[in-house]
Amino acid sequence: MIDEIPDEELWKTHIWLKIKLFNVMREKARQRWTNDGSHPSMALACGTLLDPSVLTIGFARRFATYKRADLILQDEERLRKLLGSQNQPVQIIFAGKAHPADDPGKLILQKIFNAARNPAFFGRIAFVEDYGERFAQYLVHGVDVWLNNPISPMEACGTSGMKAALNGVPQCSIPDGWWLEAFNGVNGWSFDGGHIEGYRDKIDAESLYQVLEEKIIPLYYQVNEDGVPPGWVQVMKNSIKSTASKFSARRMVREYVDKFYSKAALFTSEVV
Repeated sequence: MIDEIPDEELWKTHIWLKIKLFNVMREKARQRWTNDGSHPSMALACGTLLDPSVLTIGFARRFATYKRADLILQDEERLRKLLGSQNQPVQIIFAGKAHPADDPGKLILQKIFNAARNPAFFGRIAFVEDYGERFAQYLVHGVDVWLNNPISPMEACGTSGMKAALNGVPQCSIPDGWWLEAFNGVNGWSFDGGHIEGYRDKIDAESLYQVLEEKIIPLYYQVNEDGVPPGWVQVMKNSIKSTASKFSARRMVREYVDKFYSKAALFTSEVV
């Protein structure tokens, strides 16, 4: 059924949702400018220069250190080349909060915010403040790729990635959490630097840059005469098909009943 959706129709709907996301971000920036008289660099950091025609990566979750929000900043020179490419540029939207008592998490958030304000990144990194459910609904269907790069095996699940995938936003992730079960080779991308003990940010970042440069970016910009990237749209469709029925509250409740509750009820009745 998903495969019957015309590529052009699905792509136009996605671009419309992407523009809607950017409009919400610009309105938030405008309100802050109006109400607080904020510095112009704040408007830059809020994403006012983002372009809906550019491949957009989304990262939104708690800024806990193990989630490594700043992994893509590991090699800033390499990242600048991706962001500043003339023909196939990339842009990134970060959103999230750090726990008030998590000082290392706050430092990561500050690092990303400073990168968003830095003109050396061409206005193609944005940070959204006060991230919550209202904004999340725009983000999970407005970006092009959902990025997830925790230190394995510390990711418990990854429900934000499920929401994005359900909306046709493929995930690029370390094989951890739900992605261990969900990734099938055609519904997104999986990366890691292989088995290594101790500090692994550098090798995982290298793997992330490689999958971006060799797979994700070229596929996104391979468009037909109608301006539609057919290969990318197929990944979007695969993402929806592999997520919609399998990763749902219906499945969760059914498995709890079949694997736990019914057996517990039977055991209780036998004891009584």
